[in-house]
Amino acid sequence: MCTNFTPSDKKIIYEMFDVPVPDVSFKRETFPGYLAPIVRRSQEGASGSMECIAANFGLIPPWAKDKGVSRKTYNARTETVGEKPSFRHAWKARQFCLVPMSCFFEPNYVTGKPVRWRIENEGKQDFAAAGIWESWKTDGHDEMSFSLLTINADGHALMGQFHKPGDEKRSLVIVPPNQYSEWLTADAELARTFLSLSPLENFSAQAAPKQPHTLDLF
Repeated sequence: MCTNFTPSDKKIIYEMFDVPVPDVSFKRETFPGYLAPIVRRSQEGASGSMECIAANFGLIPPWAKDKGVSRKTYNARTETVGEKPSFRHAWKARQFCLVPMSCFFEPNYVTGKPVRWRIENEGKQDFAAAGIWESWKTDGHDEMSFSLLTINADGHALMGQFHKPGDEKRSLVIVPPNQYSEWLTADAELARTFLSLSPLENFSAQAAPKQPHTLDLF
């Protein structure tokens, strides 16, 4: 489960994907219900093969009556994403996205109490996590939202350290830069070949207790 991450800044997103970023003020840290930048396959009328949009962290399925469901849909389990009512439309419609970030956070219980730890690339380079996006019609316009995909991480040297003892360990799915286009254009069957913990081999973690206040990133 991942409820908190630091989105990449606009300059870095442009360097990573060669796409402009919406003129939106994103928070320094993203929590469910916040807007964050995501990159998806270009939609009809857009130039280039990719585009960056602002989307709500917590997927809102087309059938939802209100945004309340998004409090429970910020993560999608890869094992069931094609079956769960909240996610199956986005998955089967190949609405895959990349979520650029500098790090994400998970709770570590090594002291017996939850302490927030930061997980990041050892080289400090920003990276992209796999997600799915959805469009929800409200008040005459489309509201974009997304969920981060998670994979089982039981026994993993790094990600196995987090969450309560005895609980299943989960991890985000990191997409290598040379596979960005392939992920965004994959079909549902091919997408499953990306669901691996291998890209986390060069990641590390350290304690990063939550700060009392967060500031705007841009």
